[in-house]
Order: sequence, then structure tokens, then C-alpha cells
Amino acid sequence: MPRPLLNVLPVVFPPWLTHALRAQRGPVPWNAVLRGVLAAGPLLVVAVLVGREPLGVMAALGAMFAGINDRPGSRRTAVPRIGVPGLAGAAGIAVGTYAGEGLGAAPLTLTLTALGLLAGAVSAVGPVASGAGTQLLVAAAIGAGMPLPEPGWQRALFFLAGTGWLIVLRLALPTPGALANDFRFDGERAGVAGVYDAIAELLAAVGGEQAGGRRAALTAALDHAQDALAGPRLRRYASSAAERRLRAQYAAALPLAEAATALAWAGEALPARTAQGPRRLAVAVRTGEPCGPLPAPARTVPGLRALDDALLHAAETFDRGGPRPRRTSGSHPLGLGAERTAHKGLHLRPLRAGVLLRAVTGTGGREYGLRVALCYGAAVAVAQALHHVHWYWLPATAVFLVKPDLGPLVSRVLNRAAGTVLGALVFAGFAAVLPRPEGLVALVAVSGALIPVATRHFAAQTAVVTVLVLALVMVGGEPEASWSRIGETLLACAIVLVVGHLPAPGQRGGNVRARLASATDAAHAYLTHVLSGVDGVADGGADRGGADRGGADDRATRWALRREAYRTLAEARAAIDRSAAELPTLARHTAGTDEVAATLERLVDTTTACAVHLDDTGRLTPRHTERLAALLDELVDRREYAGLAAAVPAGLRSA
Repeated sequence: MPRPLLNVLPVVFPPWLTHALRAQRGPVPWNAVLRGVLAAGPLLVVAVLVGREPLGVMAALGAMFAGINDRPGSRRTAVPRIGVPGLAGAAGIAVGTYAGEGLGAAPLTLTLTALGLLAGAVSAVGPVASGAGTQLLVAAAIGAGMPLPEPGWQRALFFLAGTGWLIVLRLALPTPGALANDFRFDGERAGVAGVYDAIAELLAAVGGEQAGGRRAALTAALDHAQDALAGPRLRRYASSAAERRLRAQYAAALPLAEAATALAWAGEALPARTAQGPRRLAVAVRTGEPCGPLPAPARTVPGLRALDDALLHAAETFDRGGPRPRRTSGSHPLGLGAERTAHKGLHLRPLRAGVLLRAVTGTGGREYGLRVALCYGAAVAVAQALHHVHWYWLPATAVFLVKPDLGPLVSRVLNRAAGTVLGALVFAGFAAVLPRPEGLVALVAVSGALIPVATRHFAAQTAVVTVLVLALVMVGGEPEASWSRIGETLLACAIVLVVGHLPAPGQRGGNVRARLASATDAAHAYLTHVLSGVDGVADGGADRGGADRGGADDRATRWALRREAYRTLAEARAAIDRSAAELPTLARHTAGTDEVAATLERLVDTTTACAVHLDDTGRLTPRHTERLAALLDELVDRREYAGLAAAVPAGLRSA
């Protein structure tokens, strides 16, 4: 679709319709395409050769779901992103199989409804938990509704084997063009380089209309790099020289990002050469070559002085190849703070049982669980009432449609219906001419290769998955079922639309409110830390206080708090944008929350500017203090207007 038309759509059509037409952009992930070719197809070939087609179908399904979860990032982060949902899917296959064999229609419906309540509530924890919940419910429906001769434990084992096979491919296959460096860390390298590119883009946009969007892009780049480097590991600290170098380069980018954000807050346009330094650092990360001399910005204002210091530290880090081996008494706090960040950890939020339990049982988790359970249970009941032998398609479709974190409801319904119709028609054409089973196996391999590209739009992904699943069903010995799949999909769309818009007890928009509450708490912690020890802020300026003000521990903690504030804000923004694209009957429950998020973003930007100014002069100017006071008052008013409980933490208002 031409870009001018995309710019006109939001004006002509309502948000719930324009969201359905929106697609992601970017280069083709050829490495993921290669993994898609080598995933489900070869597993199915082996199964056909040994005469165990049903188990091959299970393994291919596991590989297909793993391919859907195979997103860009580091190899370490890919393991939980693919493996945890794979384990949940295997458990769902086992539970669904044994429940389907041992329970009648009514007890089975109640059991799967309870499973939907649990999986929906767990989905509120985060993206990996959401993927696990989705795969658990879809696999449970397949296990209960797909008649196969093998016992449940064998089905689950081969489903998990398909997931494990894609994980092996993800870990073993190098990214094309990455062999010049240590290919094991190509995802981390791309993430860190993306941070420096985003810093350069923000510096180039300072003083212009695009500065706000570039700051948001910098947050996304930092989140991506942080996740890539902080993935699961066998040892607490990095044991590879290449990994230590990348962690040091990421830590060196944090003061650069802080200075760039402060300059964007000031709003004065910068010379073009200001962005050249971060761009050269990005190239050095990708190539592994020295960064060379970096252009020094004019040290005329605190933000530029902070940028110059950060560039000098980054150049030293790149030349050393990693953090300094030991601290010296004359070392600059900036370098020591980056060293502590690189060594001690990149994440502020540890995974604690209490935090996870509060997410599951909180307002967001309860709302997730209730909606998913109602839609999933209703789909299971209707599917069994129709006395269809292969009734799993109806509840499996309902799961993909109802999950609130996967996108606006109407947008997903429209795309699911269109994608299923297209996929069924395409498969019907291929099934009429392809030889069996070799032609169907080839179709599975081609569909697996298309999944990484099709994930950019839900309708395209649905079409590809529909072709793949229908081919798998036929390889397993079942008749062609394109037309019945269309009818079941449309019925699932109707169920989800009705149930999804039913009135519910309590206040709707619980997920949005929970995200905003987390963002407010993170902004509170960040602002409190920056202003700790500063007296007389309301009087227009103050000297610094505190023993470690501006020291290594202060810098490392401040950067961690700043990252947490921007990350939670990005998560809240994503939830608000999804809610705003719902039909008006649902979108009205979160009206005004976008303005609260915008105020919080301005508050965190101002806090960053205060931190940089305090590092340079030890005092806040009247502009900083007046801006802080105005934003705090505005935040109180906007939260009350949006109907949010607990307007602002007491400490934040008095900071």
C-alpha cells in the first residue's frame, strides 16, 4: 500500500479499521526463512518415510508454533521465547488428549474453560507468558479434538521434539553475513548497534517535529538490546570476551542516550556533525573494527558537555575492547558507573514469585482470564454441540482472536476471517493438483518458510498457517477440509465478538490501568533518586547533596531506574494504543489514558534533563523546577480525569 494512502487512512476511517490494514515493515529475515524451510518439512519427511505420519504431524505442529514465536533477537532470548511456550504446548497436548478420552462433553467443557481462565490470567505477566498461555490452550483443543491413535504422552513428546528442533536450528545456524565476527552473538551485536543508530537519529532530529518519535525509537532500541544481552545464561557473569565487549559497549551507550534525551528536551537544533560520533560507533559495533576519531561537539551547554564526556568514554571503551580490568581512584564516575552496569547486570526488575503472582491476580490478569475463559469455553461447547469429529479448529481460532494482548479485537477478527478464507482457497487449489504426500510435504516446507515474513500482518500469518495446518491434516490421513474451516472460523469470530463485548463486573481496561500504575511507580522511583539530596527545589535551585551524588553507584542506579521508567512507559503506551483501536464500546473504558502516558513521558524526559544538569552544575534552574511542578500538577489532573485510582504517589507529588 502506498505511503500517502496510509497517511490518509486515519483521517478517513476509524481507528479499529485502520489498525486492521496496518502492517509492519522491515527487511526480509532470511535466516528465519531458512529455519522455516528446515523445520516442519524435514520432520514430516522423516515421519512419512518411517510410516508414522500422525506423530510427524505433532512434531511439525510443534515446529510451526515455534516458528511463529521465532522473532529477531539474540540466541539466548530465543530459547525461553520459543521453549517456554513449547513446554506449555506439550502440556496442553497431554491434558487435552487425556481429558478428551476420559471426560464427557460437559465435564470436558468445564475443564477447558478452567484451563482458559488460568492461561488467560498468566498471560498478563508478559509476552513469553502470553505465548505460553496461547499455545497451552490451542494445543489442549488439538489434543482433545484431533483423533489420533497414539497416546497423549507420545503426542506431547513429539510436539516438544518439534519445538526443540527449531531451537537447535536457532542456536546452530549462523546469520548470513555474520561469520566475520563471533556469530553466536550476532543478535546482541545488532541490538547494540541499533542503540547507537537510534541515538544518532535522535540527535539529528533535536529541535524538529520528529524528535518525540525518535526518542520513542531510542527506547525501543534500548529495550531490544537490553533483552538480547540479559537473556538466560549458565553463569552469572559473561564468560566470553566477545560478550563482555558487547555488554561494555551497551553500557557506554547509556550516558549517550541520557545526554541525547536531555538535548531533545532542551529543544535547540544541533549541528549535523553532532550525530556523526554515534553513527561511527554503530558501524564499529557491527564490524568489530576500531571506531576511529569521533567528532567532538561544542561544549557550550550542559547537554553537549555530557554528550562529549559520554563520547570520550565510549571511544575509550571501544579501544579497550571491554570494561577496564580494575577500578582506579582517579577514574571518572561516568566510566565506573558504566563498568558497574556492564558487570552487575542490565535489568532492574528481577523475576520474583510475589511480582508474578500480583500480575496474575491483579486487575489485568483477572480481566484477561475472564475474557479468555468465556470465549474459549463457549467455543468448546458450541464445537461439541455441532457433533463435528474434528472440532478443535473452533476453540483454537477463538484463542487467537480473544487474547487482549495480541491486538484489538475487531482488527484481529477481520484479519482472521480474511486470512482463513484466503488460505483455504489457496490450499484447495494446491490440493487439487499436488501429488500426495510429497506435494503436501513440500507445501508444508514452503509455508514454514513464509511464516517469518507473514508475521508482519495477522491476515497474512493466518493465511499461511491455514495452508500449513490443512496440509498437515491431509498428510495425517484426514480428508481435505478447507470449506468447513472457513465456516468454523466465521463462527469463532461471531462468538468472540459477542462474548468480547459483553458487560463484565468491575472496571474495564484493567490491563491498561495496571501498566499505567507500573509506569507511574517507575517514574516516581526515578524522579526521587535524581532529586535525592537536592534541597530547596521549589525555590528555583539548589546545591547537590549526598555522599555519592554523581558517583559510580549513583550513575549505575540512575541509569537502571531511567531504563525501567522508559520501558514501563513503552509497555503502557502499547496497551493504550491497542485499547484505542477497539470499537468505541470498549475504547471508551480507557479514554484519557493516552494523555496520562504523554504527561508521564514528559515528566521522565524532564527528570533526565534535570539529572544531566545536576551532573554539570550541581543546581537546578527555575526552568527545570517550574516544569517539574507543572507536570506533577498536570499528572494529578489527568489521572483523575481518566478515572484512575490513586492519582499520584505521595512521594512523587512532594519530590
